[in-house]
Amino acid sequence: MAAANPAATPSGPEGRRPSPALYDVMFGHVYASALHAVMVHGIPDLLADGPLTGEELAARSGTQAGPLRRVMRLLVERGLFREGVDGGFALAEAGELLRSDVPGSQRAAAFWATDEMFRRSAEALADSLRTGRAGFETAYGVPFFAYLAADVEKGRVFDAAITSMTSDGVNEDVVRSYAFPGSGTVVDVAGGQGGLLGEVLGRYPGLNGVLFDQPETVARHLLDAEELKGRWRTEGGDVFTAVPEGGDIYLLKNILHNWSDDDCLRILGSIRRATAPGTRLLVIDAVLPGDGTPHPAVGLDTVMLMLLDGRERTAAEFEDLLTRSGFRLNRVVPTPSLVSVVEAEAV
Repeated sequence: MAAANPAATPSGPEGRRPSPALYDVMFGHVYASALHAVMVHGIPDLLADGPLTGEELAARSGTQAGPLRRVMRLLVERGLFREGVDGGFALAEAGELLRSDVPGSQRAAAFWATDEMFRRSAEALADSLRTGRAGFETAYGVPFFAYLAADVEKGRVFDAAITSMTSDGVNEDVVRSYAFPGSGTVVDVAGGQGGLLGEVLGRYPGLNGVLFDQPETVARHLLDAEELKGRWRTEGGDVFTAVPEGGDIYLLKNILHNWSDDDCLRILGSIRRATAPGTRLLVIDAVLPGDGTPHPAVGLDTVMLMLLDGRERTAAEFEDLLTRSGFRLNRVVPTPSLVSVVEAEAV
């Protein structure tokens, strides 16, 4: 194959050269595949104690030194690793979170985002533009969550990734940005393994909590901390059917963006049936600007198109869903993270 040489190959009638941004987009899948490959062989953990030569790294990982060195150099260019003058490799600051043994590790998230589920769903985006269907469903023939329910290992990969992505300070940012009451019961709807609920209960010792999600998910909860003892319980069920009643505040974090408007109305309807007027609902999701201003969640919106029938929404779009479900939007509280807290109350 002829080598691409943008410096020597004019493009267009005026001989313009392709920009670095164009090449970054064109070869983005190569970088993701390279990252997945080195993680499969445990390279970030092998570099935890310091630099290793290419030969040492290959011997310890059971790989071939030549191919490994070439892939590592690509990731050096992306700022995840460093290469010394002696040919040795080390973790760069940006790559430290790829280790499995550091606080806030993003290893599980990176594994999921570079998994073949992502790749095949992305390849189906052209069909999504024509049909409006999620790329995942085109590629696999079943909806995303149905696939995860049938494949226990893939479901665990997903749960670990979500836990990983919320361990980088998102939950802490939410709890620092929003003032919870000093007492009452917090119901975390579709709360996964309980990372956010644990953060809320840890900061507000007068609160009790209920973690609600699929039975197999809450069985892997992360709430066994001594300071939370006796202040929480888990409940398994289907968010589309019914949720626990009697809560004072309901949390719905990173859920509505997974679903179509019709499905969001079903979820919100379940919550409204369980709540008394005045009960607070906190929808914790990215909130897109309504004027087209650039926002990090624009990329996540495309991921939603790849995997699900969901989407990222503006404040006005959230308000419409809430109003139609029997809630009143009170305010939107930004956080230092990607998400905001959309506060509503039952009417």
